[in-house]
Amino acid sequence: MNYFGISEYYRPIPEIDQWLRRRLRMCYFKQWRKARTKVRELRKLGTSLHAAISVAISRKGPWRLSRTLATQTGMTNDWLKDQGLLSVKELWVHIHYPATAR
Repeated sequence: MNYFGISEYYRPIPEIDQWLRRRLRMCYFKQWRKARTKVRELRKLGTSLHAAISVAISRKGPWRLSRTLATQTGMTNDWLKDQGLLSVKELWVHIHYPATAR
C-alpha cells in the first residue's frame, strides 16, 4: 500500500485488487499439484464434484483456470480474506477517506 496509497487516482485500484485475488487463486491451484488433490481441496471448499473434476483434469494453465466457476466458488473472496489477504481497495479508501472525515 506504500506505493499505491499516494495515488489520488482510484480507477486502477479495484483492478489491482481483482488481479491479486486471481493470482492467489492461481498459486493455490498450482500448489495442489495432482488432480486428486485439486478435487479434494476444491470439494472441501464447497465446489461441486463435477466442476472440481472438470477443472482438475483440464489441460489449460493455472492462470486461465483461476477464472473458472469452480475455483471462484471454492476460493471465494471471504475465504481469501480468512487466509490473510488484505484488500488494496479497502486500504486505499481508509487512507484517503478516514473514519473521522465521514
